[in-house]
Amino acid sequence: MKRRNITLALSAFLLLGSSAYASESSDIQALKQEVKELREMTQILVDETSDLKTGFNYTVVDSKKSYNGLGAAASKVYYSKSPLSIGGYGEMYYSDTTTNNNTDKTTLDVYRFVPYIGYKFSDNIILNTEIEFEHGGVANNGGTAEGGEVIVEFMYLDFLINKNANIRVGNMLMPIGLINERHEPTLFTTVQRPNTSKYLIPSTWHESGVMVYGDIIDNLSYKFTAVSALQTGVNGSTWLRDGRGGSFKQTDANLAFAARVDYTGINGLLVGASAYSAPSVNGVSSTTNMYDVHLDYKNSGARVYGVYTQTDRSDAAEIATDAVEKAKGGYINFSYDILSLTSIKKQLPIFVQFESINPEQERANGTSGDDLDTTTVGVNYFPHEQVVLKFDYTMARQGAVDTDTASISMGFIF
Repeated sequence: MKRRNITLALSAFLLLGSSAYASESSDIQALKQEVKELREMTQILVDETSDLKTGFNYTVVDSKKSYNGLGAAASKVYYSKSPLSIGGYGEMYYSDTTTNNNTDKTTLDVYRFVPYIGYKFSDNIILNTEIEFEHGGVANNGGTAEGGEVIVEFMYLDFLINKNANIRVGNMLMPIGLINERHEPTLFTTVQRPNTSKYLIPSTWHESGVMVYGDIIDNLSYKFTAVSALQTGVNGSTWLRDGRGGSFKQTDANLAFAARVDYTGINGLLVGASAYSAPSVNGVSSTTNMYDVHLDYKNSGARVYGVYTQTDRSDAAEIATDAVEKAKGGYINFSYDILSLTSIKKQLPIFVQFESINPEQERANGTSGDDLDTTTVGVNYFPHEQVVLKFDYTMARQGAVDTDTASISMGFIF
């Protein structure tokens, strides 16, 4: 009987002790949670006090975020803590070019400095602007402007309605290809943008008008624009590039339509197509139609991206006997981040790019221009996800002319 009583007493003691321990452990966890919340509140108060002192609440750029297909820095205003957002990008390069026709040269260029300035009037009305200072800006020589350029590359208001339909009004980037909307230097591997994005989809291409955009269904987005048209009444290899109206004053501008769809339902994949149609130039019946298909796929350290595009101009002979009727071309870029195989948190992608274009594939008089075929190999180094150092070597052939170019550059977004 005594043993039974002792056993019962010990059991009761252990149960009470266990209960007390559990209660004490629960209290400790509760205290830890309270300390964590107090720390978070303290940090918020510190941030708000700092904002009151400086008068500014800034947002850092998130290189993984993109709004409506824009680059990370151009998207910054949409995720900003403050009504006012300031971001941008820049790049400069040095190149050494040799040819087999003795036109060798070296070039050093403060290529671009581009600030983005955005402002939220409300959560649903957003202003976004891009101002480009190119080739170091504009020099003044005895009252004559020379040197680079200063250009408003976009300036628009977004009216955000819902995920299926939103309205953009103003001067905007054309939703064609890959690089025209996403032209920040951290987003492509080569020092120079591809020739496809210079002669066929003339980046940076921006026009004035209205865009409607949103999601058709989840992971399938659309954009539709009605904007000022390219004036493609010129000839030669730059007939598309020279037709851009941009943000400069235009008179008697024609109306162009462009549409785009993109699918992103597979992790790391963007695939889509774009189309553009407009009168070629005033006074003739000619119409310019442009199409493209594009792909960008990332998987671990590997990436492949590319574009194929074609442009047809009807009734080209009404413009000139040697006017271009058809242009075509594209590129494919393969890269692999070799540091993804290690524990190092930097990025070191090596790449190869193959490109072939002909901006004068067919002329109205039956002649054609020469293909420009280019192979580029190189490496990028990202000491920070917003900073890139690039080296590449380009081997190009057009007709009987061979051109080799070694280039180095630095670029950044903020």
